[in-house]
Amino acid sequence: MPLNPTVSLAVTPGTGIQVSADALVLGVASSPSGPVLLGDSLPASLAASVSANFSVLGITGAADSLHRLPAPADISASSVVLAGVGAVGEPVAPEALRRAAGSAVRQLAGLKSVVLALPAEDEASLAAVSEGAALGAYRYQGLHAVVPAGTSGPKSAVAEVTIASTVDARAARKILARASVLGKAVRATRDLVNEPPSHLYPESFAEATKELAKGLPVKVTVWDERRLEKDGFGGILGVGKGSSRPPRLVKVEYAPAKASRHLALVGKGITFDTGGISLKPATSMTTMKCDMGGAAAILTATLAAAELGLPLKITAWLCLAENMPSGTASRPSDVLTIFGGKTVEVLNTDAEGRLVMADGLAAASREFPDVLLDVATLTGAQMIALGNRYSAVMGDDGVRDAIVEAATEAGEQFWPMPLPEELRPSLDSAVADLANIGEKMGGMMTAAAFLREFVGPRQDPKARDAKAQGLESGELIPWAHLDIAGPAFNEKAAYGYTPKEGTGVPVRTLLRYAEAIAGSPAQ
Repeated sequence: MPLNPTVSLAVTPGTGIQVSADALVLGVASSPSGPVLLGDSLPASLAASVSANFSVLGITGAADSLHRLPAPADISASSVVLAGVGAVGEPVAPEALRRAAGSAVRQLAGLKSVVLALPAEDEASLAAVSEGAALGAYRYQGLHAVVPAGTSGPKSAVAEVTIASTVDARAARKILARASVLGKAVRATRDLVNEPPSHLYPESFAEATKELAKGLPVKVTVWDERRLEKDGFGGILGVGKGSSRPPRLVKVEYAPAKASRHLALVGKGITFDTGGISLKPATSMTTMKCDMGGAAAILTATLAAAELGLPLKITAWLCLAENMPSGTASRPSDVLTIFGGKTVEVLNTDAEGRLVMADGLAAASREFPDVLLDVATLTGAQMIALGNRYSAVMGDDGVRDAIVEAATEAGEQFWPMPLPEELRPSLDSAVADLANIGEKMGGMMTAAAFLREFVGPRQDPKARDAKAQGLESGELIPWAHLDIAGPAFNEKAAYGYTPKEGTGVPVRTLLRYAEAIAGSPAQ
């Protein structure tokens, strides 16, 4: 699988006007009195020259706006770019800077080098600008075989970004190193999501995992269809048996010696979803290459944590299958036995994600992690409830609220949703332990209620120290379910640092959450 090139990030002291580049980017905010040029340290002559063009060019400072001007004689860059930041406060919020930097770098594709002279005087602002640049420097390489006459083909992403900042050099290097790792993880997630299902299927996804993990302190274990059957992973097998391309379960383990806590991640990896026998309408299939976005996100977040050397054990379980209709596919009314023994009546084969995730949750629980998260493009109900830019999180109150906090810090948007107890009885089955669908109203939460059934006990009740820890055998592992059905794939125009198609949500949230619990005492 071709990987997106890595963007080079660097910092320069001062205003950045002395750096040779294809473009020098300045920020313009909108205000009730008109556009405002950001950057108090800019030379007065440059500020006056640029500001004089506001009215004639119709510059408002609106977010995502971009205007490119010839550079004045005293500027080393070839051009000056005015990037809209939108309405901002004082100081400018990190997310506004992140989006402005990402929008500028994204829209300047085709140029090689860019200098960002956005407000980055403190560490939080520098982190936001550098992350935005790393996120905006993305172009899916694609599979174009023919370049139309008179064109040079798709524009390449910006390769070099220099950020003007007064932050101490040592602190700046750490900030840029993290931004570079984070950007690489998000871009790899986008690449995986954007890869066509003819090229990315369970076996090739497993191979891509091995390639991405090369050189990192992680262990990759792959269950093929024979081992899945031997070990009793009936959910993954049941979903995948309709395809000629058999399913896989991939375990990626990062276990540093200094880790005192263990985070387990389970990701939905349906490489293409037709709905199976419960076939989707044709127009509902066109984006279903993205149905493995959860597995892609937990993979790259784990690899990013390993590259950053977080003192936290992370185990990622990628549940990979292709949901196809055929003579061998699962039927409505079939009963599957999930890993660990629970049985599920399949009432709708298009509710397949929860079946593969059930296997992953049950397997992850066997290791008694401190926290268990599952991530999935799971329900259309998520998009009906929250639209295409807000993800949902459900589960234990403490974990749910910590995910929302991590998302806010990272610049992603999550909304906490309840998990009503009255939804669980709707999953009852006359022939199995439970059914794979239940109450239609609030379907996003019903799906979460299903998944909760496969979260295991927090501590092995047979362990000698269980009573000493004050843990009852019925106490479940702290858990949350992240439904990213809408935000994982952008069907509309690019905006900010978000491209069309694969977005990379929720890699940033997962990494920030991992950093938070790695730095907190064990509970």
